[in-house]
Amino acid sequence: MKKQQEGFTLIELVAVIVLLGILAVTALPRFVDLQTDARAATLDGLKAAMQGAATQVYAKAIISGVENAAEATAPSVTVNGDPILTDFGYPRETQMAALLDISADFVIDVTTDGTARIGYQRGAANLTAGECYQDYVEPINVGDQPTYPAATVDGC
Repeated sequence: MKKQQEGFTLIELVAVIVLLGILAVTALPRFVDLQTDARAATLDGLKAAMQGAATQVYAKAIISGVENAAEATAPSVTVNGDPILTDFGYPRETQMAALLDISADFVIDVTTDGTARIGYQRGAANLTAGECYQDYVEPINVGDQPTYPAATVDGC
């Protein structure tokens, strides 16, 4: 009586290992950059949160009649019990942090040109060049809206 072979041959095992190796090499780059993609998506969400907060403040400014008032007159509106200083009805760059409920992993830098830069820099007190951040630029004229330049995600 002939004995029937059980199991795989060495050639079959090597072929399967090679095939799995090829699949791993082609699929790995798709998963390596997930952290940067996640941070970029977080900045997109942050931008939407800033736009929503600015719109809410502008609506309150219209109700209060200060939507055309410049920064020099120091108008403010109350949002969630906090006074928010406005410029032409929109929140000033220094007020954006008070409007957003963001993680301690985010750093908020306010520049001298009317820009609030909110970025992701774990464990650091200040943002450095080339890191992940989203800018908010307050309006400078009546009828203008704040701008939200494209998020910088280099070096995330």
